[in-house]
Amino acid sequence: MRKSAKRTTTSVLTIAQRRELAALAALPDGKIDYSDIPPLTEKFWENAVRNPFYRPVKQQLTVRLDADVIVWLRRQGGGYQTRLNALLRSAMLRDLKKSA
Repeated sequence: MRKSAKRTTTSVLTIAQRRELAALAALPDGKIDYSDIPPLTEKFWENAVRNPFYRPVKQQLTVRLDADVIVWLRRQGGGYQTRLNALLRSAMLRDLKKSA
């Protein structure tokens, strides 16, 4: 069984820290100083990749596939379910990109 992520600190926020966070959250967007952050260009977003540490939740299900498709996947070696997931994800992302 997978454990949840560890907390980086065992302490709870102090009252002063909570006040500071509340004050920051209450700031209107126009009052936020972005001068130390470079603007993100379209080129940045063209080359952006999904967080490499992102792991979507897996869901177990039963599907019926044509026998020749299963043979083709298994013939490439172990990890055929991972390959199948990658093929489906690639098709999904292509479809999402087309409809955007």
